[in-house]
Amino acid sequence: MGKQLRIGMIGYGFMGRAHSNAYKRLNDFFPVEHRIVLQVACARNEEKARAFASNWGYQRFETDWRKVVEAPDVDVIDICTPNDTHQEIAIAAARAGKMILCEKPLARTVAEAQPMVDAVEQSGVPNMVWFNYRRVPAISLAKQLIDEGRIGRPFHYRSNFLQDWTIAPDVPQGGAALWRLDVQAAGSGVTGDLLAHNIDTAMWLNGPITRVVAKTETFVKERMHQLTGKVEPVGIDDACAFLAEFANGSIGVFESTRYARGHKALKTLEMNGADGSLSFNLEECEYLDFFEYTQKETGKSTESHVRGWRRIHVTNGEHPYMNRYWVPGLVIGYEHTFLNALADFVAGLESGVKVQPDFRNALQTQRVCEAVIQSGRTGAWVATGVEA
Repeated sequence: MGKQLRIGMIGYGFMGRAHSNAYKRLNDFFPVEHRIVLQVACARNEEKARAFASNWGYQRFETDWRKVVEAPDVDVIDICTPNDTHQEIAIAAARAGKMILCEKPLARTVAEAQPMVDAVEQSGVPNMVWFNYRRVPAISLAKQLIDEGRIGRPFHYRSNFLQDWTIAPDVPQGGAALWRLDVQAAGSGVTGDLLAHNIDTAMWLNGPITRVVAKTETFVKERMHQLTGKVEPVGIDDACAFLAEFANGSIGVFESTRYARGHKALKTLEMNGADGSLSFNLEECEYLDFFEYTQKETGKSTESHVRGWRRIHVTNGEHPYMNRYWVPGLVIGYEHTFLNALADFVAGLESGVKVQPDFRNALQTQRVCEAVIQSGRTGAWVATGVEA
């Protein structure tokens, strides 16, 4: 029996379920020494906390997150609450010496995020932010091909994340289910909720984003607030498009909206370089498309009669993470990205190698998000301040 890793889950929504699933399956698929224990689940609503804990197999439940942070039988605090609560919980957990896993974005603003980074670094506690799309095997393979020099000098990066769930003007804002539409809870709309993922992936694959210029739009200006019952102004961005400059000289185009009728989670990326290109679509997440112009092994151009886009079915044992799952040809899904991220975090505990993205790394994504929001207000180019 390995060392126990006792989880304190704060939050019971969509992400609480996704993370809990990863905790329950980690030791089934990954040969780590730590054994996961679902110790305590926490939510403000006692009935929902009790039901969540019972359904997922947590040993007990709480309604006060402070009791979870202070509990001597909890090793890891997992923050799956609205963005406006991240800072207080994370700082308290760091001071209590707990490991911390936090949902994205790290906070609502850079000003909120920086003290969180300071707290975990002062306490020395292991920490990670759940930017799970890095752990899609096809995107991890893209990172491998880029690092191997197979696309050469980068010229272009383009990415989008499209949804359609807030088009109806009678959808309210605020409350447990719709806090993402409330600027006080979320901090921003699609920029922090969706584009934060795209920005994190982009900087992981292509390096720092140094400047942005953005256009944001709020299509429905007022919505009823579920907590007050009053019609109030909407402060979040429904849509955002921005241009980006990367430190390596390449340029980027990013777009996100919740008003793309017919799209539930269309997340794509494409990267073009001197020697090749890469393309990914979350709706076909088992594939990575690769165009090879210059062969890495020979340095010569691919013969023209066989040159073209190649579709790689990312299911082989030599592909990232896939040797932990099924035989070649059989795919994994969205939920496995959290399992892969958790496995990396626990493996890092055992090897002493810090896993990324940690709080400091996620702070850089927060800087880009804030620059995008600022530019959306002014229409001007804004420097991100991201560490090169």
